[in-house]
Amino acid sequence: MIDSYVYVIIALLPLAALILVFQVNPYNALIIRAILGAVAALVYAVLGAADVALTEALVGTMLAITLYVVAVRSSLVMRLGIVKEVEVETDSYFSKLIANIRKTINKYHLRLELVEYPNKQALEWALIGKEVHAICSKSEKLESDSEPTYQTSIRVHRLFEIMQTELTSSKTTVTYITVPNLEGKH
Repeated sequence: MIDSYVYVIIALLPLAALILVFQVNPYNALIIRAILGAVAALVYAVLGAADVALTEALVGTMLAITLYVVAVRSSLVMRLGIVKEVEVETDSYFSKLIANIRKTINKYHLRLELVEYPNKQALEWALIGKEVHAICSKSEKLESDSEPTYQTSIRVHRLFEIMQTELTSSKTTVTYITVPNLEGKH
């Protein structure tokens, strides 16, 4: 006869699965997936299937979660190319722009990785070569005394949609760039 505490443990399985389905944050989903696997292993052990419990604990929980962590960690990155200049380090608006981009993509559980290039041409080639998802550089000045404006070009349409609504400053222009597929053309 199964004790009543087993029913409580078994009831945790669909509850954890339901919580997992409605998770928005991928990191929280990984934690809940690990809890779901641990509860399943416990249920198998209590019901007398020690081999299945051990398999679930080792493969279904530990190995799977480790692989998921690696995959989520490496795929939730927005790589932003910038030109390495002395002016960039002293430009307070550029620092605010980068902070605003970081804040915006954090809402979508992304990380911002800045990738520096020596000049604007290398920056543009990085975007075309798909080394980065977006580039941000100073626009050419029309007047010598005007404040600098920044051009942000994005090759990922969803990132463009997000940035277009969030970066609304008159000093920043956001454009979507269609990058041709260069693979297979030698």
